[in-house]
Amino acid sequence: MAKKKKEEEAAPGAPAWMATFSDLMNLLLCFFVLLFSMATIEEDKFEAVAASLAQAFSVFSGGAQAIGDGMLISNGVSQLNELSEYVSSMGLTAEGEMDNAMDEFKEEQTKESEELAEKINEAVVEQNLEEEIDVDFTSQYVLLTMNGALLFDSGRDVLKEEAYPVLQKVGEILERYATNVIEVEGHTDNVPIHNSRFASNDELSSFRALAMFHYLVENTNLDPALIKHSGRGEYIPVTDNGTPEGRAKNRRVEIKIYHDLSM
Repeated sequence: MAKKKKEEEAAPGAPAWMATFSDLMNLLLCFFVLLFSMATIEEDKFEAVAASLAQAFSVFSGGAQAIGDGMLISNGVSQLNELSEYVSSMGLTAEGEMDNAMDEFKEEQTKESEELAEKINEAVVEQNLEEEIDVDFTSQYVLLTMNGALLFDSGRDVLKEEAYPVLQKVGEILERYATNVIEVEGHTDNVPIHNSRFASNDELSSFRALAMFHYLVENTNLDPALIKHSGRGEYIPVTDNGTPEGRAKNRRVEIKIYHDLSM
């Protein structure tokens, strides 16, 4: 028995009082942490720190320390509301600047079109084509409009032989802008068509535009890759279809010459 008791006394392990002492230290540590977390931050020190941060990473105007009149984190909800207004105002400012930039670019486009239209109009006058071609422009392109009766017989998509002298001169004008994108559009009036070749005005206008495309490709040095063609049918009239004169104006071929600033 004596031998067993001696072995128990020699067994390793911390003294009993040390476990109690450790528990007490843990409780004291938690107590002081709790006191520290409940402590009040002095406003003057907080404002000094906030001012330093505002100068180093200023996102507020005039070196302000907070959004509003010096509000602190204690009323953070109000700051969040004003932050939303601040961000919104920044967005509106950026949007306004973008709108101004777009307006300026649009003005530049229009100026470019106007200058190009003046040059083309001079060429039209030189070629004595004032009676056959109307020149107009938008911010995107210069528009040449030719009367359909000059180019095609009624209901047909074959170019008239008497139109060739005019088309030759038009081709010479277009060759001056061989690097520009050119678009040929066919237009009709709203009188329904249905014959052995065309089932609708859509088909007629498309084939007329295609006939113009083929002429330009075969008789000029224009790059076919830069020439587009399409039929717009009766859907974009330039005047009322209620009169013969109006329908005659709506039967037309338009040639659009795009400039470098076209989007």
